[in-house]
Amino acid sequence: MAHRIIFQVAATGARVFGRAFAEAYKQASASQKYAASAASSGSTSAATFSSGGLTLDEACKILNVAPPKGGQANLEQVSERFKRLFDLNDPKKGGSFYLQSKILRARERIEAEVREAERVREREEELRAGWRPKVYKDR
Repeated sequence: MAHRIIFQVAATGARVFGRAFAEAYKQASASQKYAASAASSGSTSAATFSSGGLTLDEACKILNVAPPKGGQANLEQVSERFKRLFDLNDPKKGGSFYLQSKILRARERIEAEVREAERVREREEELRAGWRPKVYKDR
């Protein structure tokens, strides 16, 4: 009698564990496919993951600024709009913490886009100028 109960508990546990493992595998596979498609479409991983899923267009609409053209953005205007909107939505003054966080993520997204474009521009400039590694000689 006891062996039957033990077998039922083990079988149920194995079934639950098997289903959980299969679901985790499906999610990991979908995540891997999504990351591969995002990488092939040219979106930057730093900008995608650090901004909480905000697109550049959404970030520009939140802060009411023009999107960066060619990696150039008026960061003074972005900073000014951020400070104003962030202060207006202060929870201590009756504002919304949710809106404050959206404003913060929007600023981070725009700055990440500008940083990434600057990094690419510097890399291309270095390639055009020619790469000259520093050689250290042992004496």
